[in-house]
Amino acid sequence: MRHRSLLVLTTAIATGALTLSACGSRDKGGNDDNGNSKATVVIGLDAPLTGSLSALGQGIKNSVDLAVRTANDTKEVKGVTFKTEPLDDQAVPASGQQNATALVADSNVLGVVGPLNSGVSQSMQGVFDRANLTQVSPANTSPELSQGDHWLTGQKKRPFKTYFRTATTDIIQGRFAAQYVHDDAKKNKAFVIDDKQTYGVGLSSIFAQEFKRLGGQVVGTDHITTKETDFSSVANKVKNSGADIVYFGGQYPEGGLLSGQVKSAGARIPTMGGDGIYDPAFVTASGGNADGDLATSVGYPVDQLDSAKTFVKNYAAAGYKDPYAAYGGYSYDAAWAIVQAVKKVVEDNNGKLPANARGKVTEAMGKISFDGVTGKVSFDQYGDTTNKQLTVYQVQNKAWKSVKSATFKD
Repeated sequence: MRHRSLLVLTTAIATGALTLSACGSRDKGGNDDNGNSKATVVIGLDAPLTGSLSALGQGIKNSVDLAVRTANDTKEVKGVTFKTEPLDDQAVPASGQQNATALVADSNVLGVVGPLNSGVSQSMQGVFDRANLTQVSPANTSPELSQGDHWLTGQKKRPFKTYFRTATTDIIQGRFAAQYVHDDAKKNKAFVIDDKQTYGVGLSSIFAQEFKRLGGQVVGTDHITTKETDFSSVANKVKNSGADIVYFGGQYPEGGLLSGQVKSAGARIPTMGGDGIYDPAFVTASGGNADGDLATSVGYPVDQLDSAKTFVKNYAAAGYKDPYAAYGGYSYDAAWAIVQAVKKVVEDNNGKLPANARGKVTEAMGKISFDGVTGKVSFDQYGDTTNKQLTVYQVQNKAWKSVKSATFKD
């Protein structure tokens, strides 16, 4: 969307006391073990912490919190105490923009994790860029966020130097889904539906383009409106189209309802979508009719990655009320990337945070590389993750099960 390390494998900071002094208006964070003053660095967070997507937002928030706790417990950056500042955007772009403005106004904020939704991110990017404040989304997948409005024609241009993401783009996710549908699931006729939102329109368009390139037929297209619940007219169109699969670009509240209503209309065919529908709530919303439905999500299943075992263990031990959900590992890695960028800036400035720390952190982000929860974490020239691993999930006995994981190759 948009829409999952706790490996602390990064190289330990060089021995010797690195005395951090607070610069400019940056707050003092108490004293370190040697009696030297400590600086407080805030990692901001923007996600839907309430509303229909709060299950994902809470997982993002908790995972960032865990990364910050780990950085402080292990003294990852000597002389620095990290804190989080979580803000709720309710998946609304205007709220995201207000939150971005608030985070920019706090001089202690040197990086922000979020948001979940690509449409929300569009309202925030410019605010962060003007302030030289690094933004790392664990869930945005819309290509234009990093490659510009003309990415589809091959004219890629990075709009904002401060924007990074740990989730792969829909260019990859949509094509990966189409290849699975055509080559693995052996489906030849797709009915493609989107929710008219940035994420959904982009993802469904890429899927349709790749599906047709592979020889599949798009037998119909339509749109639904978010927060509506009656999709019977669309369901009847699907039934009459002869489609053997529905591809839906959107989120799980509408996706689950659509899946159930398509089957109730008599079209006993699977619905497939991207990471926006990969959530247990999709199964619930379908009314129990989701078995056989499919979804792609970024990366490999976190609980199956050797690199994520510590994350999973420590998340459980922390006692968070909500699960880490689809983006927990990517959120942890996003926060840890900011920690590593701050560490690099401190090391390069004789153990002190420079007055222009925000700009320096943004510069350092482009060179970050470490082994994270979700695999190797690094960014390309657009700020996109270099990790192109994805997984296809299927609903089996009313629960999502992974059926194929692979690294995408053109």
